[in-house]
Amino acid sequence: MFIRKRGLAALAAGLALALAGTSAVRAQAPAYPSKPIRLIVPFGPGSVTDQLARIVASGLAERLGQSVVVENKAGAGGNIGAGFVAESAPDGYTLLMGAASTNAINPSLYTNLKFDPMKDFVPVANVASVTNVLVVNPQVKARSVKALIEELKTNNYSYASGGAGGSQHLSAELFKNMSKTDMVHIPYKGGSEPLPDLMSNRVQLMFCNLPVCLPHIQAGKLVALGVTSTQRSPLLPDVPTIAESGLPGYSVDGWFALFAPAKVPADIVARLHDETANVLATPATMEQIRRQGAEPNASSQAEFARFVQAEHDKWAKVIKDAGIRLE
Repeated sequence: MFIRKRGLAALAAGLALALAGTSAVRAQAPAYPSKPIRLIVPFGPGSVTDQLARIVASGLAERLGQSVVVENKAGAGGNIGAGFVAESAPDGYTLLMGAASTNAINPSLYTNLKFDPMKDFVPVANVASVTNVLVVNPQVKARSVKALIEELKTNNYSYASGGAGGSQHLSAELFKNMSKTDMVHIPYKGGSEPLPDLMSNRVQLMFCNLPVCLPHIQAGKLVALGVTSTQRSPLLPDVPTIAESGLPGYSVDGWFALFAPAKVPADIVARLHDETANVLATPATMEQIRRQGAEPNASSQAEFARFVQAEHDKWAKVIKDAGIRLE
């Protein structure tokens, strides 16, 4: 009996030591973040995505007490940079400044993606949105969305975009689908590349990123008929939304947000979300974002996850209906 009790006591002592050792290991584990964080931008330097990433990185570095280093990995419509993050260690030290294209549109657009943006990422925090604006050459008679829809029924107009599958292209395809009209798509190699042809009336209209076209609207070289967002833009308060100006239910927002690899621990994701929300709430950050022609767009993590899924479903239908597929 004594031997049995002594054996049980030894076992209890061993378990206690094991638990103490586990606690010690936990106590010794460095708190997140304990080293610099990489924020991957899947587009080139100077893009709206890049500028927003640098604003957020600066604020996060201050709040987290670690450097947040922005790295550009552009190419393949954002898929190179997004794929790099999807395959990174899920430890919270490699993040993606994603966009509507990389994380909602591309899954339906590209046939050969080596990763699944809907499964291989966890949405961390919405950051900002940028509206497109429907602009026409001044020689086009229409001065409203309703009038343009009528003109499209009898005129063979062409529209420009910064490339197949981008927000400008898909804004136009959604417009065509909802208005039951047709236009010829003329794709270019970047968001500002079509402007000379647009202003010379070689192409008649464009769904342009607002920051790109705003100076030309203000100079009278382009006419703004409507913005694609659900609310009027503070930068063009007299220009109605397309929804209120002749096409109810129409809505397109170019959005930008933080994503992490899918298996990053939930507590790290929650920390990153909360700190990003704190950064976005500061007046200085709001002002910096608005200077880019964007609007801060913070939401809860759950709301943002639902939003990304809804965007994926919306664009999957538009892309299918338009028959657009890219390699």
